[in-house]
Amino acid sequence: MEPLAQHLERFSEVLAVSSTAHVSTWDPATVRRALQWARYLRHIYRRFGRHGRIRKALERRLHNQWRQEDGFGSRPVPGLTNFQALGHCDILLSLRLLENRDLGDAARHHLLQQLFPGPDVRDAEEESLQDRLACLARRRSAVHMLRFCGYKENLNLPEDSQLKTQAEMLLERLQEVGKAQAEGPSTFLSSLWERLPQNNFLKVVAAALLQPPMPPRPQEDELELGSPKTAGEGGQELVHWLLGKSEVMAVFCRRLPAGLLTAVASRHRALSRAYLGLLTDWGRQLHYDLQKGIWVGAESQDVTWEELCDRFQSLCQAPLPLRDEVVTVLKSCKAQDGDFEVPGLSIWTDLLLALRSVA
Repeated sequence: MEPLAQHLERFSEVLAVSSTAHVSTWDPATVRRALQWARYLRHIYRRFGRHGRIRKALERRLHNQWRQEDGFGSRPVPGLTNFQALGHCDILLSLRLLENRDLGDAARHHLLQQLFPGPDVRDAEEESLQDRLACLARRRSAVHMLRFCGYKENLNLPEDSQLKTQAEMLLERLQEVGKAQAEGPSTFLSSLWERLPQNNFLKVVAAALLQPPMPPRPQEDELELGSPKTAGEGGQELVHWLLGKSEVMAVFCRRLPAGLLTAVASRHRALSRAYLGLLTDWGRQLHYDLQKGIWVGAESQDVTWEELCDRFQSLCQAPLPLRDEVVTVLKSCKAQDGDFEVPGLSIWTDLLLALRSVA
């Protein structure tokens, strides 16, 4: 075990150097040895992925290593931070070298030969490094679209081809994260929320929550990582994250169109309860303006009567049992307010009257 742990530490140093100016001294032989080292660790990943004790010991060693200050700065080098990363450390190394302008021409040429050996030369394994790099490039393109592409308002967001692609990529990434990363899906989603344009990200989340289940991943890709295996489970990770982030849930329910939120609420009961809870909270913040004859908020950012009515109207057009649940909530709030039938005394009375008038 100790020699293997030392191999991990030495390759971690190689991985750290690959992003620095030190690679200017690398020659083709150095690149070849580094890739061979990475492939050896990938072999370790495949061999011991189902061996619980060895996997946990290596995982612990990696975690402890990245808590320490390394020789290239106080911030840990991202990438080789968990056991799952051993399965694609050759990709991590290749990408770092390709993006490093200090790599010499001869070394870069040899790297490209290794990545693209030609049609008559195939990787002895079932999947070539070239194929896996292409897969990673598609994921990076989806992230690029997520960061920079804007979307016009569209109530049929799940039918938007770009948005659907991004939703599928988000669910696929959630499958990979699972328990493979120590922080888990919640921290991953929170980091996206902090880094990406919020309006676009909320639309992607909504589209992902409406995606149909995906086929299970191949058994050899799971390796006891405990990650979600279907889009349905990835959707549950999104639900848990939204419910655990009250401020994000409030923005999610305020910014997205009423029709889209109704579709999401119809699919996920836990979100429908949270959505109804927010709507009733927002309704209680309104008061009746006798001069204007309408319900208004005390603050400019409060929900308007028109928006509140529109969202309840959309929910009342949802399939059962959500539609009945909405009416039950409104009647319960009306009864708690005094069960008035006269307009202007209870917002719940006025909402029920307004909903009956458009039914």
